[in-house]
Amino acid sequence: MHTFTPISSDDPIADVIEKAFGMSLSVEGGWGYSLQDTLIIQSTDLPLKQLQHTLASMRTHLEMSMTQPAEHRYGGINLTEVSRETHTDHEKIVYRVTAILESEYADFINAYKEGYGTEAFDMEAHFDARKKATLEREVILYYKQI
Repeated sequence: MHTFTPISSDDPIADVIEKAFGMSLSVEGGWGYSLQDTLIIQSTDLPLKQLQHTLASMRTHLEMSMTQPAEHRYGGINLTEVSRETHTDHEKIVYRVTAILESEYADFINAYKEGYGTEAFDMEAHFDARKKATLEREVILYYKQI
């Protein structure tokens, strides 16, 4: 199984987000890997849960795709919230992440596009193969809103 390295940067998190995703967000601190690395949300016009999911997705895309060599990049990255703990000074959110290696993901998409609606296309076998190729991991993110 592939191990993903936590994102680290000497640049402020808001600058990294601006450069990588073209979004200007009022955030500071770390990427939320631990209490010591809590991601701090200063303000937002978005609903809080939506912003938290967006930030978790950004971090996951950086870890699993944008910072990886081509042969280790993942596509079809999806996050689903599993649990949320609210504490006095922070929230701990657990997400389930699913993804497929980019090269395999592209093959699955093309096979689906080419085969869908044809008699020879075995939809059940296609989705079974996709499920077997899917990496599943759990990530924890720590947030604080000030």
